[in-house]
Amino acid sequence: MTLDLIIFLVLATIAVLAALAMLLSDNAIYSALFLILNFAVVSVFYLMLNAPFIAMVQVTVYAGAIMVLFLFVIMLLGADKLRQPQTDIPWQQPLAILLGLVLLGVAAFAIVSRGSVSAPLPLSDQMISAFGSPFELGKLLFTTYLFPFEVTSFLLLVAMIGAIVLTKEEKAKLLPRRPTKT
Repeated sequence: MTLDLIIFLVLATIAVLAALAMLLSDNAIYSALFLILNFAVVSVFYLMLNAPFIAMVQVTVYAGAIMVLFLFVIMLLGADKLRQPQTDIPWQQPLAILLGLVLLGVAAFAIVSRGSVSAPLPLSDQMISAFGSPFELGKLLFTTYLFPFEVTSFLLLVAMIGAIVLTKEEKAKLLPRRPTKT
């Protein structure tokens, strides 16, 4: 076993355990923190793949900005304190188990059939040096993928405004009304 494989297996175990802890946690804040840990491990995977720019974007954008926004909304809404009565959906658990088994089957097939994939095309030195560079990523982001980029930013803005509006209405219901002086 090589050192790279050992490091990968340790990090993969941490990533899977963090994802499971995120899903199984009763506290929304702990779930968000486990997701940050998962994002950090994924950024180390990018470093192992010689993609340092993507690793730093993963840490900066996802673990930094997006998760801070999620934590802000969770704390603003007080979602960790709100306990809704659970509605039991009888078909949800068997469907989740079935879909999990399908995912494991697809992953096993991908791992087993990896050796039968044809060899990649040879790359020139210029293609290798330009691949994943900030300039090339920026060029693609603001030309080819400009519309999805703008739609994503708009959706994040709408989600943030929606969270603020929902919180304002909830606080208005909770606060006692003061008698008005006439």
